Amino acid sequence: MGYLPYISNPALVGFNCSLWTSLPFWPVSFITFLGKLLDHFFVDSFSGTVLNVKFSVTCREKAAVEKEFRDFFRYLRVERNYSDHTVRNYQSDLRQFAGFMRQRSKQIEGEDKTPLVPGQIDHLDIRAYLASLYRRNAKSSVARKLSTLRSFFGYLVRQAEIKQNPADMVSAPKMGKPIPDFLPVDEAFQLMHGPDTDSVLGSRDRAILEVLYSCGLRVSELTGLNLDSLNLELGIARVIGKGDKERVVPIGDKAKNALSDYLEKRGELLTGRPEHRAFFLNNRGGRLSSRSVARLVKKHMQRCNLGRPLSPHGLRHSFATHLLDAGADLRAVQEMLGHVSLSTTQRYTHLSVDKLMAEYDKAHPRSRLQRKEKADEEEV
Repeated sequence: MGYLPYISNPALVGFNCSLWTSLPFWPVSFITFLGKLLDHFFVDSFSGTVLNVKFSVTCREKAAVEKEFRDFFRYLRVERNYSDHTVRNYQSDLRQFAGFMRQRSKQIEGEDKTPLVPGQIDHLDIRAYLASLYRRNAKSSVARKLSTLRSFFGYLVRQAEIKQNPADMVSAPKMGKPIPDFLPVDEAFQLMHGPDTDSVLGSRDRAILEVLYSCGLRVSELTGLNLDSLNLELGIARVIGKGDKERVVPIGDKAKNALSDYLEKRGELLTGRPEHRAFFLNNRGGRLSSRSVARLVKKHMQRCNLGRPLSPHGLRHSFATHLLDAGADLRAVQEMLGHVSLSTTQRYTHLSVDKLMAEYDKAHPRSRLQRKEKADEEEV
């Protein structure tokens, strides 16, 4: 069979090593099939997530690795208060690293190294892993995966499972500072008027676009809005952001009008269905998903002939850029966006081309504006 499977799921605990070796009279074909099946899955019993990782390790080593994963994911959820989405990303990154280490252990002849047993992994393994990622991943993705490994091994150091963090000896890729994608003001206005508000879905789409642009919400924050999250009379929305942190953001007049119009028609999406606490509903009367929001933004971008791809997050970028271009206080924008660090908000302090030209014409001695003002003074 190659090696014995180890299963931590309580429902399958009977198939642990001792029982497996004590069933010599089972049909060979069934034992072979079951061995391959159990060998293929590595179950994180805390989160209920099948990591789908293959480890050619002994039962004891597999149990130890599984426990370290399980404890690490519990630490992220309970102590760090990370969202399920963030924890899933950590699980995905560790699964990918485990697969790489399994292949690497096969390629290195004569080296008795067990894949993903933390004490046997060094910085050279991690460098080789990152080198393999550069071929098909952006630098930001590579940096995130390295951050995952640093967090995991750092956790093991604090738990005294290993002596040092091998990922600390690996440098992260140098990141550029690209200007976030955003819409010019006139194109943003054009997009806001794109949906046909004669139908309930059109009114819903118009309200979604207005809220994304007027409030600068993340798409997960938008889909998480409930009926009691908005107070249209006061013009505020109570938003649950990253780390379950709550903040209050203002709602512009145009967005309030669009939301009121949608609320009047919202009951049409619940015909014959029970009331739902979600504010934005899909056509089946359930909570709208983030993927659906991305699809509708793409649809209306195409209908308005705005020939550029834009995600819902692009409207958040547009919100911040237009506020700062108009002279809004940086810290006020930070509060509205829900950023912990001011440096994150400073990404949006880039200047638009129009503003750059205006400043050039105003200040440069060879600009047309300066020449015109000088000519006027000479005439006087």
